[in-house]
Amino acid sequence: MNSLPDFSPFSSSFTGSGPSIGVVMSHGFTGSPHSMRPWARYLAEEGFAVRLPLLPGHGTTWQDMATRRWQEWHNAVDAAYLELQSECDYVFAAGMSMGGALALRIGATRPVAGTIVVNPGLVLDDPRAVVVGLLKHVMKSTPAIANDIRKPGVDEGAYPRTPVAAAHELKKMYKDTWALLPRISAPVRVFRSSVDHVVSDASIRQLRRLVTAPVELTVLENSYHVATLDNDAPGIFQASAEFIRKTVAELTASSPEGQHP
Repeated sequence: MNSLPDFSPFSSSFTGSGPSIGVVMSHGFTGSPHSMRPWARYLAEEGFAVRLPLLPGHGTTWQDMATRRWQEWHNAVDAAYLELQSECDYVFAAGMSMGGALALRIGATRPVAGTIVVNPGLVLDDPRAVVVGLLKHVMKSTPAIANDIRKPGVDEGAYPRTPVAAAHELKKMYKDTWALLPRISAPVRVFRSSVDHVVSDASIRQLRRLVTAPVELTVLENSYHVATLDNDAPGIFQASAEFIRKTVAELTASSPEGQHP
């Protein structure tokens, strides 16, 4: 993938048949829609309505991101969800890394039909995370952990530096999300790379511990953290579309005369 990263949001309308289905999607921390665009395009081509916003402070500069609050990231995804809810019978939430946490937040706070996450973050593993609230006053940024991709020549287009103030916001958002996870009632589809240099298994353990809804996990053997741009991406895309269709079929079969809730 030699083209320049495309930071712009992605949006599509429902073009399928049957109940109208939407998918709200979220990219990860210091990233942009570029890392999710192939997945978003695939789902759009499958006929689903898609909203993939650019989160505030992303796709500009890391200095801009340092001024943002985690609530702004959540609100951007929530607004995109509400757009889809107004035009679709069923809406799913999907995300990668921090975007996975944001998708789970939507799954816990909105009546989604299901949630799909790829290497979701829920725990800040860096040992400096304990003191990140103090560290941000003496250290503005650290080298980024970007392009954790097994496939050669792929650039996710993330920031070259990680703003420490934003890392503190991420820590606060993760902690706030833990309290919400038990509220999730719709099924959750998880894709987890067997080798991930960014998000450890602590996040998956937290998800399994706190989510009581059905959780189905697929291990990705040929991708690192940014799996949506890696070798296993086609399998993720196909399996997520199958999960969406299967879930909607079950919901329509169980509702009176096939009507959506």
